[in-house]
Amino acid sequence: MKFIPTKTILSSYSEGNSWFGSNYNMNIYRGCDHGCIYCDSRSECYGVENFDVVRAKENTLLLLEKELKSKRKKGIVATGAMSDPYNPFEAEYKLTRGALELINKYGFGASVLTKSDLMVRDIDILSRIKKHSPVMAKFTITTYDDELCKKIEPNVSEASKRFKALGKLSKADIFTGIHMWPILPFINDTEENIKLIIKAAAENGANFVSPYFGVTLRQNQRLYYYQQLDRVLPGVKQKYINTYGDQYECNSIYEKGLWSIFKAECKKYGLLYKMSDIRETLKSKYENRQISLF
Repeated sequence: MKFIPTKTILSSYSEGNSWFGSNYNMNIYRGCDHGCIYCDSRSECYGVENFDVVRAKENTLLLLEKELKSKRKKGIVATGAMSDPYNPFEAEYKLTRGALELINKYGFGASVLTKSDLMVRDIDILSRIKKHSPVMAKFTITTYDDELCKKIEPNVSEASKRFKALGKLSKADIFTGIHMWPILPFINDTEENIKLIIKAAAENGANFVSPYFGVTLRQNQRLYYYQQLDRVLPGVKQKYINTYGDQYECNSIYEKGLWSIFKAECKKYGLLYKMSDIRETLKSKYENRQISLF
């Protein structure tokens, strides 16, 4: 694995009232080798060259420790937005594990998003962080079908393995959930897929499911996506062209019906799905623990 120079690891502080309540963003790897055909991070606007090649940032843990020590405000550090923190190299280099150890050392919370079951390796550290700060463990799961998963997400842990990993984290009393996005038009935007994902989430102890019934397409990402569709799902590309043209947001034509089914299933199993409820539940667990100390 190649190491690349960098000046910072953490983003600036932001109030935790947006997506999932995080305050800082952290990316210690650059690029991703999961091969997901729909990944928005391929877009030119992010400036990631050779996106399929994973590189680590030089002196990651030294820089991260320096930055954590200098932050005036504690908060939740999120990782997984631009590159997966549990790519195959993480098993050897353990940079994500080292980062979580520092997050624990300096009293911050953590929000981790991945498509790998390797996160279960770090249950011990996540549990230690949970004693003083909010912790959220999230898995992106777009399809219940492992065979379809292999076509659209060829190098990730299969969906069934991610559900099992979620179950192990939930048993450790860690706040867990699923990013059910993107739900790809004409591919996995079916009532059956939505119901199976929600049922499996509930059976494995998830606290929430967050959906997006569509996909975003722009610039070179659209070109890559269409090339891959021709390869793994011939004929689907033309449906996109006919339906969406050059639109950025390509929402499922079944979106309204899927939303109704989704909400009914979440209520049936007692799963959170509103972003405000997810944030408040995560923070309330932490606030209640703090109050109990006094």
